[in-house]
Amino acid sequence: MALFDFSGKTVLISGASRGIGSATAMAFANAGARVAINYRADLAGATGVLNGIIDAGGKAILAPADIADAAGTEKMVGLVESALGPVDILVNNAAAFSRRHFLDVSADELDVIMNTNFRGLFLLSQIVARSMSSRKTGAIVHVSSILAQLAVPTRSAYAASKGALESLTRAMALDLAASGIRVNAVSPGLIQTDAMLAGFTDPRRLEAVQQHIPFQRFGTPDEIAQAILFLASPAASYISGVILGVDGALGAREAGPVFSAAPSTPPVI
Repeated sequence: MALFDFSGKTVLISGASRGIGSATAMAFANAGARVAINYRADLAGATGVLNGIIDAGGKAILAPADIADAAGTEKMVGLVESALGPVDILVNNAAAFSRRHFLDVSADELDVIMNTNFRGLFLLSQIVARSMSSRKTGAIVHVSSILAQLAVPTRSAYAASKGALESLTRAMALDLAASGIRVNAVSPGLIQTDAMLAGFTDPRRLEAVQQHIPFQRFGTPDEIAQAILFLASPAASYISGVILGVDGALGAREAGPVFSAAPSTPPVI
C-alpha cells in the first residue's frame, strides 16, 4: 500500500468542486496528500469538498481560478505553492461542455470549449511542469473522454477538444520524459455525474444506454478517481503517454445496438 501513499505530496486538481474532480480530491486527501481544490464558479461545491477533507483530518485549500484565464491561472498556482508547497501532481479535470449540433456551434462557444478543455489545460500544465522539471519529478494526469475516440451526434466541439487533449498527452510525455515527469490521461466512459445525466430527459433512454454498456451500468466518479491515483502513483512509475480507458468495456464495443434501441433519436451522452 506504500505505493498509494501520497503523504507529503501536493496535488492540484482543476474543476474539483463536483463530479470526478470532487471524488479525486477526496481520494487523494484520504491517501495523505495536501489538496488544492480548483474551481471557477461553484464556491458552494468547492467548500463542501474542502470541509469534507478537513473533517476527515486532511489538509486542503480552495484555489479559485478560471483556467481559461492564463494570468489568473498563474496567480492561482503561485498561491497554491505558497500555501502547500510545490505541486507534485496535477490533475487536469476542468472542462466546458457543448451539446450543440456541428452547424449550430458559434465561434464564441467554440472558443469557450477550446480555451478551457485545451488551451487552459495546456498553459496550466506548462506552469506546473516548469517547477516539476526543476525538481526532476512529477506526474500529470489529464481527464479525457470516450468521445475523443467514439463520437456521437451533437458533441463535435467537445469531442474535438478531447481528441486534442489525447494528442497533447502523448506529445507532453515525450517532451517531459527527460525531466522525470510522467504524463498520462484517463478516458472515462459514461460516468454517473450531474453533467452527464443532464443529457438524459427520457428514463427509458437512460436504461437503454446502460444496457448497452458491457457492464450494464454507468461508472462512478470514485472509479475514475482510483484510476487517476494509480497513474499518479509509484505503481505507474514506468507508464507515460498512455490513455487509460475506464469505461466498463464500452470502448471495446461497436456502436450499432444502442442506435437500434431508439432509431428516431440517437443516444445522448
